[in-house]
Amino acid sequence: MSSKNGDLRPDLYVIARIIEVLKKNGPTKRTPLARDTGLAYDRLLVYLEWMERRNLIRVNEEGEVILTEEGLKSYDAIVDWILKYVGKIRFRRYTNP
Repeated sequence: MSSKNGDLRPDLYVIARIIEVLKKNGPTKRTPLARDTGLAYDRLLVYLEWMERRNLIRVNEEGEVILTEEGLKSYDAIVDWILKYVGKIRFRRYTNP
């Protein structure tokens, strides 16, 4: 995630990877989510804060990160955009069985 003049610009691949893990695993605590996404814990927290402000995820009373309906829709939009403009994705796209 880079910052220019205070504006955060997240890496779309990282956002998609977080959403992918949440789609696959369901509600997940932060430490296992960091492990499963391959992100450093402190970096994951920055992304989760960004995602929560945009209603892509929420955190329940037990501290589990939960994907919202908006987050589910965003995953497909991100992957479609990457395929259209980049031509390939660097992670395996998750689809429901």
